[in-house]
Amino acid sequence: MVNQPLAERMRPKTLDDYIGQKHLVGEGAVLRKMIDAGRAPSFILWGPPGVGKTTLAQIIANRLEAPFYTLSAISSGVKDVRDVIEKAKGNRFFNAISPILFIDEIHRFSKSQQDSLLGAVETGVVTLIGATTENPSFEVIRPLLSRCQVYVLKSLEKDDLLGLLHKAIAEDSELRKKNIVCVETAAVLRYSGGDARKLLNILELTVNAETADGAIEITDAKVVERLQENPAAYDKGGEMHYDIISAFIKSVRGSDPDAAVYWLARMVAGGEDPEFIARRLLILAAEDIGLANPNALLLANACFDALRKIGWPEGRIILAETTVYLAASPKSNSAYMAIETALGCVAQTGNLPVPLHLRNAPTSLMKDLGYAKDYKYAHDYEDNFVRQDFLPPELAGQRMWTGQRNAAEQTLIERMKRLWGNRYI
Repeated sequence: MVNQPLAERMRPKTLDDYIGQKHLVGEGAVLRKMIDAGRAPSFILWGPPGVGKTTLAQIIANRLEAPFYTLSAISSGVKDVRDVIEKAKGNRFFNAISPILFIDEIHRFSKSQQDSLLGAVETGVVTLIGATTENPSFEVIRPLLSRCQVYVLKSLEKDDLLGLLHKAIAEDSELRKKNIVCVETAAVLRYSGGDARKLLNILELTVNAETADGAIEITDAKVVERLQENPAAYDKGGEMHYDIISAFIKSVRGSDPDAAVYWLARMVAGGEDPEFIARRLLILAAEDIGLANPNALLLANACFDALRKIGWPEGRIILAETTVYLAASPKSNSAYMAIETALGCVAQTGNLPVPLHLRNAPTSLMKDLGYAKDYKYAHDYEDNFVRQDFLPPELAGQRMWTGQRNAAEQTLIERMKRLWGNRYI
């Protein structure tokens, strides 16, 4: 249809036409195998906008020849969910394969809405496919998350985007009527930010702005000019979203409160999700400030809670207070480095057994086997401390945490030196 946007006209119908996500749907990949086998479990697709989450769900439903229902978390309530489940029950009676229920932006579903899905997902009344741009660990309730696989979709690579660009010019029913020549593609790629839908929107905007007959040249200057005239062609979900949040985080990490508040204002003015900003501040407080100022994590957590209570637009003040405080705080990533070091150690050494003296001994048999034997209860000793081994013997003396040069951690380091001696020199 001519009146359809280019992105809709170019929506792929089969996996062979689907662009990107080879780690999921390429030959031999996990989702491809399941689809080829004629089955699909409930799962959640997590990835940035415009990478094919909705399209993939539709392709899977078509491939499995399953009834397909779709709900948007923005406009649907618990009643809508229950109505769809009742329809799915009727459909399942006539089909061997469970109907597929696709929920776009599932992270926006409330707890009660997500609860209403549990029974139908667990009993197989529907196969749930959720799509989200937010981390499901934070936004999807644990009982529902435990019933779903999570598959991560990536921003499209340069080659994927270029392939889509040339495919649209060559195959779209409207564009192929025009003499379109791609002289330069850097701006199209930059502003699309790995988002297929945005790339096609930019292409369509640039082409439609041409009124003269003859060849239509796509150049970087022309793309930038068209986008400046029509900024709605690219939104907070694309390059600007990721570039600005990156600048924001780096400004806080770099202890520049002026720059940090500026980038915060850019996000606020651009309509960024306030909870997304608060979540990033919470992560940053632990990762980049950490033990140099443990109060930063408390304030960031209070910011997240207060934002949910107060809402918008007053919440911007809470975000600003937290941003300035975190930017002005001393910095340390020692806790982050400690867990990364420990995870590397686990990957290298495997599942070393817990030393017997550290094991719990709730039964007499366990006590007879030596569980908890020779364990020294710290509170029975002076200063509530006694030296003993807490690591497996293979890792004796191994350092995981290394304190950094700031006042708060220096206090911790001095205490560790006093307790453990040479281990912390």
